[in-house]
Amino acid sequence: MTIRPGAGATGRNRLLLLVYGASLLLVTLAGIALVVVVSSHVANSAIESSVAADRSLVRGLAGVILEPDELTAPVDDARAASVETSLAALVDRDGGGIYHIKVWSPNGVILFSNRREIRGEQFEVEEDLADVFGTGQPASSIIDPSDGEASTAEAPPGSRLLEEYLPIAQGGTVVAAFEIYRDAAPILRAIDASNRDVVGVTVVAGLLLAIFLQLIFRAAQRRLNRQTDELLEASRRDALTGMLAHGSIVGSLTEMLDAARTSGGAVGIALVDVDNFKLLNDTHGHAAGDRALVEVATLLRRELSNASVLGRFGPDEFLAVAPPECVHDLEPAVERLREALAGLSVQFGASERLPVTVSAGVAYCPGHAESTTQLLSVATEALEGAKASGGDAVRLADMSAADLEERQRSSFDVLSGLVAAVDTKDRYTKRHSEDVARYAVFLADRAGIAPDVRRTIEIAGLLHDVGKIGIPDVILRKPAALTPDEYEIVKQHVALGDAIVRDLPNVEVVRAGVRHHHERFDGNGYLDRLAGDEIPLVARVLAVADAFSAMTSSRPYRKAMSVQEALRRLEDAAGTQLDPRLVAVFVTGIETAADAPLPGDGRTLARLSSLQAGAA
Repeated sequence: MTIRPGAGATGRNRLLLLVYGASLLLVTLAGIALVVVVSSHVANSAIESSVAADRSLVRGLAGVILEPDELTAPVDDARAASVETSLAALVDRDGGGIYHIKVWSPNGVILFSNRREIRGEQFEVEEDLADVFGTGQPASSIIDPSDGEASTAEAPPGSRLLEEYLPIAQGGTVVAAFEIYRDAAPILRAIDASNRDVVGVTVVAGLLLAIFLQLIFRAAQRRLNRQTDELLEASRRDALTGMLAHGSIVGSLTEMLDAARTSGGAVGIALVDVDNFKLLNDTHGHAAGDRALVEVATLLRRELSNASVLGRFGPDEFLAVAPPECVHDLEPAVERLREALAGLSVQFGASERLPVTVSAGVAYCPGHAESTTQLLSVATEALEGAKASGGDAVRLADMSAADLEERQRSSFDVLSGLVAAVDTKDRYTKRHSEDVARYAVFLADRAGIAPDVRRTIEIAGLLHDVGKIGIPDVILRKPAALTPDEYEIVKQHVALGDAIVRDLPNVEVVRAGVRHHHERFDGNGYLDRLAGDEIPLVARVLAVADAFSAMTSSRPYRKAMSVQEALRRLEDAAGTQLDPRLVAVFVTGIETAADAPLPGDGRTLARLSSLQAGAA
């Protein structure tokens, strides 16, 4: 999987910008709502204040210039003129604050007004005026001077009026109502001033919030970027040693090789393996193995040049990659590591002090190989040579990638010849190997095993009985049950087969299949008496395929079983002889899959030849 560091950062940047924008939008909406609410409150407060003042004025005026019965009974012209003069004086004295005053009767007749010409006229009682007479409560609103009856106020063009209806009650009954048209400019100025203040405060708060959010988001972004970098770096590193993990070190090697092809320089690699690591783990526990790995990693890093790149290549292997500027120091550095380890020993509990040694294979590009895969293959071959010589050794590759491929092809040729020899020696073995390979591949597919492992399982299936080349014919072809001594001889075919296939590609997987396909899940198999998941996966797959093939093939001493009977016996052997999970997958596949293989169809040598071509 390729990790793009910028992809996650871009997504987080967009998310932070979205949150930032949403926060500012909320502040803006809150500011607008605040302006509307405050404006409404200020307007209501100013109007209520004006109405309260004018209501007090009207009450006083009614008590001074009007007799109580003058609001309910007709008055003569002289008296009406006196009242209207007082109202006109009030309008003039207010300095333009009041434009017009009317006194209404409940039936819509103008009783008095500062404008004498409308006294006595009758108008339609508007809804607000009717509410005042009905409830006894004042009413008010801000209107336009041109709005119907308000034109009688003769206010300046473009102005706004506060229209007030103020009731006059006698004995609990509203007998008249004063209508006052007042200049609304002071109220509107108060509203505008309030709005400006609220908007100003909101803008300042928004700016402060924007700055605050910016600081928070920038700090959060820096932290997220740092955490992303740390996470990415952690994914590239081995948790135990802190070195580059397998994929990262191989990626670094590929990059160096690409750069070297352009510049013409050389790149060297050293594949370093801790000797007897599995024995150390098995004897003293994983903590002991981890300590040995850390010790080797520390010394190796110390001895390598600073420009070299070091990573953990496998459970007990390190890969050192030397670029052109320090490629000359690669082999000396590994030798210095060996010398440093000579003075190192480790002790676990009550154990003796144990030595720690390494074997290493060294290869160069150009010279030994050109590509990453080829260079690693050549170095692995050199490492195997160092380990085969007893370990604690550094081996420089003695063949090129082309030579190694040729030798592997020769190994296939030899194995093809061995399989042909076994075919000639025992017809049953030929057919059985073909069937085991087909069943094993079918099971691997059904179990979801990776394609590269599947291909190796197929090779192991074809070759799992190659060790029978060393079993005497009298035993191999015996048309009866074997004696205990004869059975012990037959058991050795797995060890002989293991020795024969040791030079194959993917040698460890193939050898595991050949050597361990007669181990039992309950630990009572041979040769190593492994149990459960200790048995390599390839061997557990081959064991199911081998058992099914054996039961469905005719032998010199018995006839083949039916497929149904063989499947039943496989289920009986699940958990004792065979892996129960693999048995369940295999049985279900044979019973339900349209492409399920049937006994007796296969071509061993043709298939081995095609695998040889694919490997080349």
